[in-house]
Amino acid sequence: MLRRMLSRRAFSTALLALPLTGPAYGQAADNARRAARGLKQLHAIIVQRGDELVLADAVRGPGLDRAANLKSCSKSIVALLLGTAVARGEVRLNASLREVAPRLIPANATPGAAAITLEDLVTLRAGLESTSGRNYGSWVNSENWVAYALRRPMLDTPGGRMIYSTGSTHLLGAALATATNKTLLQLARERLGATLKIDVPGWTRDPQGFYFGGNEMALTPRAMLKIACLMRDRGRYGEAQVIPDSWVTASITPRTRSPFSGLAYGYGWFLNDSGWVVARGYGGQIIAAHPARRLAAVMTSDPAQPARSEGHFGDLMDLLEGPVTALA
Repeated sequence: MLRRMLSRRAFSTALLALPLTGPAYGQAADNARRAARGLKQLHAIIVQRGDELVLADAVRGPGLDRAANLKSCSKSIVALLLGTAVARGEVRLNASLREVAPRLIPANATPGAAAITLEDLVTLRAGLESTSGRNYGSWVNSENWVAYALRRPMLDTPGGRMIYSTGSTHLLGAALATATNKTLLQLARERLGATLKIDVPGWTRDPQGFYFGGNEMALTPRAMLKIACLMRDRGRYGEAQVIPDSWVTASITPRTRSPFSGLAYGYGWFLNDSGWVVARGYGGQIIAAHPARRLAAVMTSDPAQPARSEGHFGDLMDLLEGPVTALA
């Protein structure tokens, strides 16, 4: 596995190295390409340094110009949309569901659920039992996804520990749609797609018509790269400030930590100690940025295969921290 090939000493050396040029830089790009092709679940990889596209390789799968299922990278996109709504005064980050979207709350909601804030949801600290993992099937087969999520038992105080749950981000998406009177698809197309000049196709809706807030969005790898560049460039795209600088800063400030990967988590984005900001989706879908090294990277993988921290996802992080970081 790639993890075994990359020692922590080699990684530290890569971080301290001066920027490469000429033949040495070409060799670094070849090394990254070879390492990527050695990962059997990987479909595609794109890396941009500054304004220069330094690696774009479709190893297998549908290629760089066909939409790929983002899986849980969708959570990070919804977090960006929340940032635009906060900036426009449409919602307050510390507002509760009772304040933002009272009609979403079922009569038999778990006591305390109505007081969950948008910040609790975007940081996956709602306190409610997860709808992911073994609970995912019964949740998405329920008649009302929002009500189902709000009826889960409270396992912790809202704002407490991270409980990874796609239901939390779906609640956030439904609350945003209610507060803005626009669907998540409209928000994504107007506030990201139009400025970034990317196509945002429609995706799965729940039985009440709310677009899935934490899964199933799709973008081409090239479109994903523009999202990565947004996070790298403090929300800017060309001359446009697409996402407020202050929201990007808030998003990459650690708020909690994943009990599974050990990575810190901000507003919808994972953060590692070496400076990578990462959106992570099932199977090995990654949108990543390293602002200090002016790097933006995207990886897509087989969406039907698991990618655990000790497996394919760990290999992808090793790829980012080693050969991709060496491209800076």
